[in-house]
Amino acid sequence: MNPVVVVGLFLLAVVSGMLGLGVAFAAVPFLSLFLPDLVHQVQPLSLLLNGVTALFAVFGFAQSGLVDWRKAILLALVTTSFAPVGAWLVQRVEVRYVWWIYLGAVAYLAYNLFRPVSPKAPRENFPMALALAAPISVLSGFLGVGPGFLLMPTLILTGHDPKRAAAINAFAVTPPSFSSLLPHLPTARLDLGLTLSLVVAGALGSYLGSRLTSLYLPSQRLKQLFGVLILLVTLYKVFS
Repeated sequence: MNPVVVVGLFLLAVVSGMLGLGVAFAAVPFLSLFLPDLVHQVQPLSLLLNGVTALFAVFGFAQSGLVDWRKAILLALVTTSFAPVGAWLVQRVEVRYVWWIYLGAVAYLAYNLFRPVSPKAPRENFPMALALAAPISVLSGFLGVGPGFLLMPTLILTGHDPKRAAAINAFAVTPPSFSSLLPHLPTARLDLGLTLSLVVAGALGSYLGSRLTSLYLPSQRLKQLFGVLILLVTLYKVFS
């Protein structure tokens, strides 16, 4: 077991927990530095960690009463149903066209996340967020970025408080993480000791991150932090 891998994953899980995301968006490039097989080692391990970290972030947010369970369950049903469609489409659609759509969506979301806060809070529009969750899940399944990465800013821009959006988002991305793991299990090659160590580190890190957000991080700072993250991950995707 490499302690650098465990400590690094713990720190990434803290950040993902603060934002209500699973850790896969950062775990895939990070674990690829240490594990040689993307398909049979990195991807299944990242999906497992994504589900675990998202779930423990839910626990942390729920402790502060931030999870709107009705909205979270409805979004989870949509993300779990539509994410596999992206995996089917990736074999039939020219990738570059979808990338242009993705980059346009990211630019729009990032711009709005950094806009000054209006003195009058926008009214929540959950039906709009629910409707957008379907194409977001398809697009994220196509590109392998996870639905929460685009769903979180969508919830914010449809009027949801960033902390509550993070809490809802964490729950919504948990089931599709585990369902996406199932097809990988027959061919996965995971080291049991490393896997257990990373699961524990990820669970602790994401819980700590969600508590930090719940108790100390202002909503506006959370929104800006996510704006920075979405730009960094997009730049990584472009160059890789």
